[in-house]
This record gives sequence, structure tokens and C-alpha cells, in this order.
Amino acid sequence: MLPLASAPLSEVSRVRSLPVGMKIIYLIVSVTIVSYLHSAEEIPIEVLRQREAKWLEMLNSWDKWMAKKHKKVKERCQKGIPPSLRGRAWLYLTGGKVRREQNQGKFQELDDQPGDPKWVDIIERDLHRQFPFHEMFAARGGHGQQDLFRVLKAYTLHRPEEGYCQAQAPIAAVLLMHMPAEDAFWVLVQICEKYLPGYYSTGLEAIQLDGEILYALLRRVSPVAHRHLKKHKLEPILYMTEWFMCAFSRTLPWASVLRVWDMFLCEGVKILFRVGLVLLKCMLGSQEKLKTCQGLYETMELLRAIQPQYMQEGFLVHEVIGLLVSEKDIEKEHHAQLRRWKETHGDLHCKSPPRMHGAKAIMAAEPPSRQDLRQRPTIIVESPLAPKTDGLRAEDAKESRKTKEDKTILPPQEKPINPYLPPSDPSPPLKHMPVQGSKESLSSAEHDTYL
Repeated sequence: MLPLASAPLSEVSRVRSLPVGMKIIYLIVSVTIVSYLHSAEEIPIEVLRQREAKWLEMLNSWDKWMAKKHKKVKERCQKGIPPSLRGRAWLYLTGGKVRREQNQGKFQELDDQPGDPKWVDIIERDLHRQFPFHEMFAARGGHGQQDLFRVLKAYTLHRPEEGYCQAQAPIAAVLLMHMPAEDAFWVLVQICEKYLPGYYSTGLEAIQLDGEILYALLRRVSPVAHRHLKKHKLEPILYMTEWFMCAFSRTLPWASVLRVWDMFLCEGVKILFRVGLVLLKCMLGSQEKLKTCQGLYETMELLRAIQPQYMQEGFLVHEVIGLLVSEKDIEKEHHAQLRRWKETHGDLHCKSPPRMHGAKAIMAAEPPSRQDLRQRPTIIVESPLAPKTDGLRAEDAKESRKTKEDKTILPPQEKPINPYLPPSDPSPPLKHMPVQGSKESLSSAEHDTYL
């Protein structure tokens, strides 16, 4: 789909024949797609291939790199993980690979169970809301929606005391764009249990605490923005809930989402705090900018429509990396806010495990075995940077030859598709949806509510 000015004549004539309402939708979607595509940074193909080789080398010796060269891993995540390896890198960064290896067959066991009808019904009604312009999720009952249902239902069975929260759906959808359902499930588990513990529990106490932490850190980063929010009594939970609970996947342009996630899954929740602080500072950080929002309503509207230049990939990543907010700053403020919470609300109702600040902390807390980290790709590609004497490499090559003899080679993983491209095929009838128990149509007009 192209803007009318640059579309072929046949496309222009086809659009002109549409009803007025459809023309408006066409133009809105076209402008959105073009703006999102142009927000991505161009990387020379030679540089991309070099980065792929470096990441292949790291993944082949992940435990050594994390133990001795974590700073280099972090720098490479900040530069952006190559699209062809992003799914595998996220699986390793989060510890999802280790969880999967240590729980062989667990996802299949959960997948085979019917699930709690209460959660099944709610999940079904949320499926069509996740990235509706992405080819994976555009079709009702398509493979993307089926896998999304499987992952979310499995999580409710894995953590029945927590169940399902609407904000988990976009998280799972982003993961499914990069990896199979089983891998996406274990990465979702790690995000919910290690990176953002308590975020999706009843009462949302953890997200409220982090809102207060963000507000306290803002005083140091941008006193002007902090005074403005305090003056109008704008509670953090009113503007940052979707930002943090969805890890900015429903806020930023797609290119920026991927770069933020690369850093977030490597360095932990401090990246979400930094992104939130950068956006607040850019939108409310000077008296000049505050002239247009003299009240609470105007401020909320401003934060709901963040100016595109502040969300652009290059600008945002540069600002996030340069912002001096560390894990220690967050933990120090966390303890302070926890004391205030107990004074005003009493003890927390939800006892969440301690938060892990990124990949290194997760690996240190649960040291994996070399076997758990061993790659099991169907097709082995020799990295030009990898040492030739690695014993595991010889074993992998042997397994590869055996696989070829069995003629079970699968195609290599494709690069992720831009989620804002329109569907190319009409949606199939809803009757093909392999989920049971829903008594309401997926066309329900309800809005997302995280509170």
C-alpha cells in the first residue's frame, strides 16, 4: 500500500472507487506505514553480515561471553541485534533457552490442556487486537492468532495464581514474530518472572511502585517536567502503565521497539525507565513546551501523542544510552518507595520474586550447564570468526550430516516482517479458529484496560 501521490495509476483508480470512509482509512494506514518505514535506520549489508558473524560467534560460546565479555555483548545489543538472529539472541539473553532445555515437553503438556474457560474466553477476545496490520495476526483464526492463543493459554496454566493480563498479549505477539511458539512461551515466562515480576498480577502493585520510582527519578532528570506533573497531580499510573507493561511495543515505531527490546532484554528494566524518562523530558522538559498544556487533560493528551521525532530510532537510542540511570539508582528508589507504600497501604498483597536486572543477573542467579546452552539448529552455518577447534562444533557438524541423511532439514528462519504492512489475504471464517469455549464474538468493541 502506497500513498496516492506515489501509487501506480491502477492503484489510484482503485482507491478512488472506494467509499469515502474506506478512502480515509486507506490514507491513514498509508501515512502510518510510510512514517514507520522511514523511521528505521539503514545499515549497509556488509556491516550487517559482519554483525551476524559476530553474533554467531557469541551464541556458540554464550557462557564464556557472558562471564568474561559481557560489556561487549551489551555494546552489540545497543547497536542492534541483526534481524536474522534476533529471535535466537532474545532466547539466550532472557534465559529462555535454559528454561526450555530444563523443561523438555512442558510446553506441549500445557498446550494439550484445555485451559480455564474464564481465561480462554478473555484471551480469545484479545487476539484480533494485537498488531492487526501484521501478516501473522491479520487473519481471524490464522496461524499467528492460533500460536498467540497457545502461548497465552499455556501461561495461565503455568501460573494459575496469576492468570492472564491483557498487557501480556502484545508482549507475546512481538516474541512470536521472531520465534516459534514454544520459545516465545519460555521468553514470556522469563519476562514475567525475572524482568517484570508482579506486573501482571491482580492489583498491579508492582507497576504502581515502578510508577512512583519513575516519578522520583524524573525529579533528577527533568525538574521542569516533574514540577508540571506534580502541579497538576498527574499520577504516574495514568500515563506509564501501557508504556511499561507492554514494554513500549504499543507506543514506539516498530524500528524503535526492536532496538529498545534488544537493550531491555540485555540490561533489564532500567531501559524501560530510561525510555520513559527520555519521553517525559522531551515532551515536558521546558517552559516553552508546557505552554500548550496548561491542565491535566491537555498534559494527558500530549503524552498520548508523543511527537515522532522523539521516538525516532537513532535519536531515542542515543538518548537512552546517554541517560545515567543505573540498576543501583532504581533499587535504591525501589526500597524508598516500598517503605512509603507500607506506611500508606500496608504490606504488598502480591509477593513477587526479586527483579533480575538483565541477562547477566539471570545467568548469575541460575548458572546454566554447557548442555543447556548448546545450539541445536537444523542447518549449521560456519561462522568465519569462530575457532575451528571447538569440540562442540565437530559434534554439531556430525549431527547436521545425520540430519541431512534423514532428510528432515527445515528452511532457515525468515527475517521478521514489518508489523504495519496490511494483510495480503482476506481473513478466513472464524469457524477455523481452533479455540473452544468462547461465548462472545471476537469482534467485541471493548477497549484494552490494564487497570
